[in-house]
Amino acid sequence: MSLSGLSMRGALAALLFMLSALATAAQEATVAFGGRGDPQALIEVTADTLDVSQQDGRAEYAGNVLVGQGEMRMAAERLLVIYDEEKRAIARLEARGGVTLVNGPDAAEAEAADYDVASGQVELTGDVLLTQGPNAISAERMSLDLEKGTARLTGRVRTILVPEER
Repeated sequence: MSLSGLSMRGALAALLFMLSALATAAQEATVAFGGRGDPQALIEVTADTLDVSQQDGRAEYAGNVLVGQGEMRMAAERLLVIYDEEKRAIARLEARGGVTLVNGPDAAEAEAADYDVASGQVELTGDVLLTQGPNAISAERMSLDLEKGTARLTGRVRTILVPEER
């Protein structure tokens, strides 16, 4: 092997090491997430049980909860639906327990998710894992803007990138 081949390989190894260290130490990352969603689309919820409270405008779904809105899909053990009585519309969805959120080709897992329906903002918290094809990003929190199709991950962000095979 030539000297130039060794120096090129050494430079590549050093670059990969530096990128790995930067990715591991990062505290925040912004990425695309599944394309744009439609917070105005109908929301469909299915579950094993449903408890409704007319007094406080809440409905709680439990067991194998599945939520669909446009291209977005969410699964969890429990889902609390909070209604805005003045607007006569759903204000928030609060999912707990093994939350999985899928939008287009991207998927995220977390312990909890809070979805502000009017703004199209979703906050995932607790051991967040985002997968995009073969790549993965983990963090403590992920803020998702469904209308823009972007996500911001914060809190000890770690990224694993799989280069294309040649």
